[in-house]
Amino acid sequence: MKPIRVIPAGAGPIRVIPALDLKDGRVVTGVNYLGLRDAGDPVECAIAYEQAGADELCLLDIMASHEGRGTTVSVVEQITKAVSIPLTVSGGIRSVEDIERLLEAGASKVGMTSPSIKRPELISEAAAQFGSARVVSAVDAKRVADDRWEIYINGGRVATGVDAVEFVVDAVRRGAGELLLNSMDCDGAKTGYDLALLRAVSSRVDVPVIASSGAGTLEHFYEAVTQGGAQAVLAATLFHFGELTVGQVKQYLKERGIAVHA
Repeated sequence: MKPIRVIPAGAGPIRVIPALDLKDGRVVTGVNYLGLRDAGDPVECAIAYEQAGADELCLLDIMASHEGRGTTVSVVEQITKAVSIPLTVSGGIRSVEDIERLLEAGASKVGMTSPSIKRPELISEAAAQFGSARVVSAVDAKRVADDRWEIYINGGRVATGVDAVEFVVDAVRRGAGELLLNSMDCDGAKTGYDLALLRAVSSRVDVPVIASSGAGTLEHFYEAVTQGGAQAVLAATLFHFGELTVGQVKQYLKERGIAVHA
């Protein structure tokens, strides 16, 4: 297993993380979880992003939970053999055995998604066996009121009635060492991250929060950090199709006084 260290909230440089959403062995991207289009080979994308200066990668098998299977381990193995930056893998993780397989395949961290919403004890079990630094609680959240977001599962297909903020706060109590907040409302829209969601969570936890979904401009990344309290910013479409580069995001943040990795 790759070594990993705990990154406390508010500590260290801001991380820039490209997301690789996987479907049928290919990277895809869409808007509000619909209209998916091909964005390339996952290994080739991973190599390109490492060369571009990405701090980490996040691989999400978006069909795994919906199809009732685990994440494609072979893809994880191929990526981790090709790059040296940390890889977080999520999608279809239902047991500690699933987690162990992914970590042995080279993943640095695992993102706990749909199965952990149904059985939160899985987060506790994972943290106890592998350590909090390897456990990321990842949720797909949809706004249902001015100050409330509901979790959806199975790739955003099924409403749960579970309050997103309360769930991730509890996930931290159970041992999650990091949180990944996917805004279903902002996904692919390029209108900016859901800053209210980020603030609602970051103000209540002491672990790093990753902002996901909605980036459309350089300013959006800056806002996620300064107004949302994010310790990492994640994007997909912008990076996949060259609208912005990882380097441009880092340079912009640096020019605005935000510490980033070299």
